[in-house]
Amino acid sequence: MSKIEILIADDHAIVRNGLRKLLEEQADMEVVGEAVDGLQTVKKAKSLHPDVALIDIAMPRLSGLEATNLIKEAVPDVQVVILSMHEKDAYVDRALSYGALGYVLKASPTSDVLEAIRAVHEGKYFLSSKVNAQIIDTYLKNRKNKSDVSGYNLLSEREQQVFRLLVEGRETGEAADVLCISLKTVKKHRANIMKKLDIHNMVELVKYAVKIGIIGPELWGD
Repeated sequence: MSKIEILIADDHAIVRNGLRKLLEEQADMEVVGEAVDGLQTVKKAKSLHPDVALIDIAMPRLSGLEATNLIKEAVPDVQVVILSMHEKDAYVDRALSYGALGYVLKASPTSDVLEAIRAVHEGKYFLSSKVNAQIIDTYLKNRKNKSDVSGYNLLSEREQQVFRLLVEGRETGEAADVLCISLKTVKKHRANIMKKLDIHNMVELVKYAVKIGIIGPELWGD
């Protein structure tokens, strides 16, 4: 039986070591790589093509949620489990909307991590027992409404990437670094986004992002 290949992403060595020990004790799991920040996580997911990426929600350079979004766009077959200290629905909903199938609280028993990895590997959703299980149902019911937002769907894939980074509070230069494109290109995409959505400033853009569910209202400035 082939093992589930896993990428561990966390900026704390002690956490990575603990997770590696836990996972390698499992007969059906194998750790194929580690990453210490969000950008490295995306790069390693692209190069290693693990079955599952176990990603900390809070990492330097690029958050776990932003990394998840980029991974799912580049290598959609990689399934993601988010490790988080946040129980609020807004964080869980955002993780799901960016493509994660699993959301595990750091305060949960280690068995939750193992169950989550096995579940998402089979294409199933998994939430820690402390997280409201109705979130998945609500998310699935709302997903069609979110995907049908006509204005957002007018944006190209790259424009959508720039849009998400900007409304999450990234500076133009940061967005350029994350997407490996020039500052001039980001500015051009931003202008196109504003024109297509008939929006004239960042405040309006953020309000629009909250309205269509790209970000949660409690996450802006969090």
